[in-house]
Amino acid sequence: MNRVTSRLPDWTLLLVVALTVAYFLLTHEGLYALDDYFYSRYAHQLLSGTFRVEPDPLGLLHDPLKERPLIFGPVAVCYALFGINIISTTLWPLLATLGCAGLIWWLYRRREPVVAAGAMLLLGLHYFTLNLTNYLYPDNILMFWCLAGAATLLRGREPNRRAGWWGVAFAGLSFAALLSKETIVYYLPFYLGVLAVDGWQRRHGRFWGAALATGAGLLAAYLAFYHHYTHDAFYRIHLIENTNRFLQEGNYLAGNRSALLDRITWQPLTFFVRTGLGLMLVLAAVAFTRSFGPVTTAAPRGATADQPFWLGLALVTLMLYWVGSTSLSHYNPITLLPRMTTPLLPPLALAAGFGLRQMVRQAGGRALAVGLVLLLMAAWLRSAVAVVYALPGLYFVIMGLLAARPVWPAAFRPATPGLAAATVLVLAGALAIRPLYFMRKPSVSGHFAQDRLIRRYLQRPAQGVVFVDDYLIGNYDFYYGFRLPQGLQYRRYWARDSVQLRPGQRGWLLLNRATLSNDELTRKLIRYSPDSVLSWYPRRRLVAQDGPVSLFEIGSR
Repeated sequence: MNRVTSRLPDWTLLLVVALTVAYFLLTHEGLYALDDYFYSRYAHQLLSGTFRVEPDPLGLLHDPLKERPLIFGPVAVCYALFGINIISTTLWPLLATLGCAGLIWWLYRRREPVVAAGAMLLLGLHYFTLNLTNYLYPDNILMFWCLAGAATLLRGREPNRRAGWWGVAFAGLSFAALLSKETIVYYLPFYLGVLAVDGWQRRHGRFWGAALATGAGLLAAYLAFYHHYTHDAFYRIHLIENTNRFLQEGNYLAGNRSALLDRITWQPLTFFVRTGLGLMLVLAAVAFTRSFGPVTTAAPRGATADQPFWLGLALVTLMLYWVGSTSLSHYNPITLLPRMTTPLLPPLALAAGFGLRQMVRQAGGRALAVGLVLLLMAAWLRSAVAVVYALPGLYFVIMGLLAARPVWPAAFRPATPGLAAATVLVLAGALAIRPLYFMRKPSVSGHFAQDRLIRRYLQRPAQGVVFVDDYLIGNYDFYYGFRLPQGLQYRRYWARDSVQLRPGQRGWLLLNRATLSNDELTRKLIRYSPDSVLSWYPRRRLVAQDGPVSLFEIGSR
């Protein structure tokens, strides 16, 4: 193997890790949604010993997030090690994201370096993969378990492996995914298909025997656990169905029937193109047209037999995402949101990596066709996302037209290390543009400035009433490690007329201009401007200001 090609995965991993960590630190917006807060609160409850396993005795709180212990459990460990802050809160999603890049590097750095480099870039520098490192959501964590479980299934069935232990690991990783998010079930049809073919051919019996026995034991213990605490072994399934029933006004058969045909035909395709996944889809299509053998062929030392495995898993997951249902009782396709695609991303990125390898080996008409398709996507979008398609598209067109001709430099001909390195470099450059752009944008939440003011001025022995916006009122206790100092109260701005400050009692006004000018919040939650808020409190004195956040002391009205 050429030295340039062999080092591609190492340099790519270094780039992906560096950009991911930089994006995490430079674009972090703090707690930005209700899910973050709930998972964080559950982690604190685990750490403090106040977490309730059983459901609310009055039956009022049906929160499916509580049934995902491998989301907030590791966060509790981070709290014990580093304290309660936003970095320790989101460290687990960051580590899971980096773990995906590490797994791909481990799988293919020697077998298929171009595949490894391409897949790491396509997955790790996909904008929404990076974006989800900043939030305590289950999606990137689930993505890590999905990739680890699928890789274990692939490698554990190879010759000369300790098949039993690999089968145990496969069952354990799949169970870990179940404890993170329910959409691991999108992998189940593929797994069952591999099991059926292996059973028909009477192969890999030790692997499957260990996997099925371990999985049955874990599942039985899981159901027994729920039966003990809730008197319903299938409590989690019923909880999900109740949640779907509560939200049925927006589903495609009850409240949105007219949009069903669009949702299961053209809408997913346009969604994938708009979110930047069109590049992965086109490259995976190259691998698909090349060959699609049986997924159960014993993999040789090379990675030829791995290609149909990842293509098959990507295809099954894609079809379920396209037309599957989130409910067992009624048909309701999954919401077209970027963070819902994370189970699809690892197999799709690896399949696309094999397609990229094929492009580097042959170039020619296949590269020209891919380039034209990508340029058409860029022309159709005419948005910032178009750069993900335009630059690789132009490069592949040039490669297809010239790479095999005498005028083209010999060091960059098809199947040369030079062409492989150049292709990976172009891909890295195109995918890095959007993350680098967002790293330079100012904060839209002012979280860190707000945190500094609260830590400096609104801690014990400070007392009184703090008036805040409708967003902060839902999560202010996070800034205190969920332990608000005695004598300090937080109230909404709207409560200004109903709260009478006692003689000697201090009043505070915390004004976060970044929050109040954030379209995502003002459109749905906040309906007032900074100037409006200031006009409600004419008797105020500026105490401190940090960037877009100001703290005032106010007198009684």
